[in-house]
Amino acid sequence: MKKILAFLVALAAGFYAAAQSISLPPSGDNQKSTVTQWIGPVSVTIDYSSPNVHAPNGDDRKGHIWGELVHYGFIDQGYGTSKAAPWRAGANENTVITFSNDVKIGGEKLKAGKYGLFLDVEKDGPWTWIFSKTSDRWGSYYYDPKDDALRVKTTPEDAEYTEYLTYSFTDREPNSSVAFLQWENKRVPFKIEVPNVNELYVEKIRGELMGNRMGFDYTPWMDAAQFCAQNKINLEEALTWADNAISGTFIGREDFASLQTKALVLYAMKRDAEADAVMDKAIKLPTAHVPDVHQYGRSLLAAGKSQKAMEVFKLNRQLHPDDTFTTYVGLARGYTALGDKKNAIKNWEIAIKNIPDNQKPNLPAYEAEVKKLKGGA
Repeated sequence: MKKILAFLVALAAGFYAAAQSISLPPSGDNQKSTVTQWIGPVSVTIDYSSPNVHAPNGDDRKGHIWGELVHYGFIDQGYGTSKAAPWRAGANENTVITFSNDVKIGGEKLKAGKYGLFLDVEKDGPWTWIFSKTSDRWGSYYYDPKDDALRVKTTPEDAEYTEYLTYSFTDREPNSSVAFLQWENKRVPFKIEVPNVNELYVEKIRGELMGNRMGFDYTPWMDAAQFCAQNKINLEEALTWADNAISGTFIGREDFASLQTKALVLYAMKRDAEADAVMDKAIKLPTAHVPDVHQYGRSLLAAGKSQKAMEVFKLNRQLHPDDTFTTYVGLARGYTALGDKKNAIKNWEIAIKNIPDNQKPNLPAYEAEVKKLKGGA
């Protein structure tokens, strides 16, 4: 009888707290908590109430959480309309999870929105996360399987002791993360994926470029085009963004950076001849500094275009005769790639002789290049 009375008092206190406008402590001292994780441009928020392993009266409930305080399976809790309710995956009101965009949970599609989050805890076999389209009820007393949007199997894992029921995220990748509930000695995960994360970035970028702040600066247009080129996505529109950075009304600026951006998009579109022509123009501009041209040459080497890279390194030396280090490093790397060890050694030695202070930490690496060339000469 005492247990029944205590249950009814706690239940009533919870309902009255929810109905009243005054601020009262949460039922059972189960403090409210919120955690948000971004997966790219997608936000995932979990709102929950967090009970302790130790009861409000101080009782130590270690070893009595899973299968006792948290019931196994679906049960009749003696209140509400549900006769087969899962665990509320928290305390007090619904645990609620909100997705700003469509996602996949455990490989299954789930629409953007707000969901009640429940957990079917089993003594043997897998547990099941339940995402319910009803998220505004108290606990699971009114749970109805007809409202299920998704059920996903999970395997509980042993974990370090956690006094307070906690939700968090791990294994955070650009397009996925693993959410988990951790309490006492268990961790219960589910994987969230955003398979179209780059498309969502493009959608946001497209809107942002129309904003007043973004629209009158050529840098965001370059950043947008470069993002698309790097990810090989939305390339036709990216090319228009690159062109706008070069020649758009009020914002256009033809310099090494903007031309290189257009070339990156063209390379991603496999229009290499056009990209090469754009870069030939870019490296001859007064705004093309020695490091800019040098790095372009190195990118050509990385792409296996050694002859083209050599042409770029020679032009860099020709256009910037006052530079006595980087231009010679470029020639040395170019001759090395072409197998001309004699000229490679010659240019390395000139570069090393003129090494600036900020490059001296790299001197052992440069000397090693010369040693390697002489050893095989």
